[in-house]
Amino acid sequence: MRLVAVDRLAQQHGLTSRQSLGDARALVPNLIAREVDHDLLTALFADFADWHSYASPIVAVMADRASYGDLVLDITGVSYLFGGEEAMLQRVTERLAQLGFAVGGAIAATIGAAWALAHYRPGTILASGEAETLFTALAELPVAALRLDAEQVAGLNRLGLKRIGQIRDRNRKAMTARFGHGLVERLDQALGHIDETLRPRLPPVEHFAERRFAEPVGLLDDVLMTGRDLAIRLCLQLQAAELGARAFHLFLYRVDHKVTVFTVNAARATRDPAHVARLFAHRAERLTGEFDPGFGIDMIRLAAGDLCRLDATQIGAFERRDGTEDLDHLHDRLASRLGSRAVLRLAFVNTHIPERSECLLPADETIPVDPEAEPDPDRPRPLRLLPQPELVEVARAEVPDGPPAGMVWRRIPYRFVKVSSPERIAAEWWRDDFLLSTRTFRQPTPEEIAERKSREPIEEIKRHPIPSRDYFIVEDEAGHRFWLFRQGFYTQATMPDWFLHGVFA
Repeated sequence: MRLVAVDRLAQQHGLTSRQSLGDARALVPNLIAREVDHDLLTALFADFADWHSYASPIVAVMADRASYGDLVLDITGVSYLFGGEEAMLQRVTERLAQLGFAVGGAIAATIGAAWALAHYRPGTILASGEAETLFTALAELPVAALRLDAEQVAGLNRLGLKRIGQIRDRNRKAMTARFGHGLVERLDQALGHIDETLRPRLPPVEHFAERRFAEPVGLLDDVLMTGRDLAIRLCLQLQAAELGARAFHLFLYRVDHKVTVFTVNAARATRDPAHVARLFAHRAERLTGEFDPGFGIDMIRLAAGDLCRLDATQIGAFERRDGTEDLDHLHDRLASRLGSRAVLRLAFVNTHIPERSECLLPADETIPVDPEAEPDPDRPRPLRLLPQPELVEVARAEVPDGPPAGMVWRRIPYRFVKVSSPERIAAEWWRDDFLLSTRTFRQPTPEEIAERKSREPIEEIKRHPIPSRDYFIVEDEAGHRFWLFRQGFYTQATMPDWFLHGVFA
């Protein structure tokens, strides 16, 4: 058994990572060791990283050496909220120390320089981002401060290169050939010659409003009241930018380094603070018994997402109201109370296969408008289709293309007196995910899809004629109107099947 990680106090007693546990106990008899659980630490540290978004909206976990242990915050434009960079660093580290963590931090213009200083010279703040200033600050640090692996560090030490300042002026091609491209890349990243990007834990937001409390709050009513005030401030920002939002996120930062997030969505872009506050109030109705503020909430942030341009609207005598806005507000209230998947609406699909021309989507979900998916008003369709086309028995049909004179559906005979002209619909041969079978309607198996993809479409048409449908609108003696279709063609060996697909009102 070996040590995986040691804190600063253990390092002062001569303990190092990868050291055997027996040797460590020989040096420190009263050593306290815990068995490491990497998966648990990764999950806990991810939540811990989200909690740090109280200080900056952009927080990332640096997984170069491990998936836990190193955080990086982009504090561009937010340090003034804490009274400057020095006050911000002190406050962040003190909060962690109060929670019982051993913490070190630093501020620099590059990620590599900030990491090196946080590990080997904590508390340092470099106001300048010039390469020479960064090199001066890093020159006396060990080469391990460049986030190199153990083999690279050991190889550099064998050559007598133990400080960062000793490798800058070395031949870059020779160093790359011996230690790999990573050595030169890490040095350039630390000095700002190469940009290093972050992968934020939470999606960055451009518009948000927040409130910090002198004393933690714990009541849900206080949270909703604060959310209502923040909605007014946030919507004023959106109005000034001529923007609207469809997603709103309420972040509750607890004193026990955990974050609770409430999210509501709107059917259309909005910046109405009263509507946003009502959505969170309806959302909270489902959480009254489950709301857990922990030891208290010391900051609340309301952020807007899914932004789009929203022009000002006319209010007064010339306002045009068609009721769609009220309907969207109803959808929003129902979705916030019941859940987004509980309120659905119909959306058109760009296909001429009737049973696939519509789908159900959450009412608050927006999809791109496809003009070709709109139904053709010149082609009448039943308002409701049957769940599945039902096989019927026809009395007699005029061949080859004529409609039947009657049918038997669910053991009830019908005699037709009026019939429309046929409308032919064929299978979409260019799609591999749909097949029209002769007797049943089903999704193809993986083997069928693979077999279809292995053939060219033209060859497929020649070898396997696609069954087509001829639709008729028929009316019986009692005035009932049916949507009937024949699948296939009459041949000398086979007879086509007739199906009932829908009933007109």
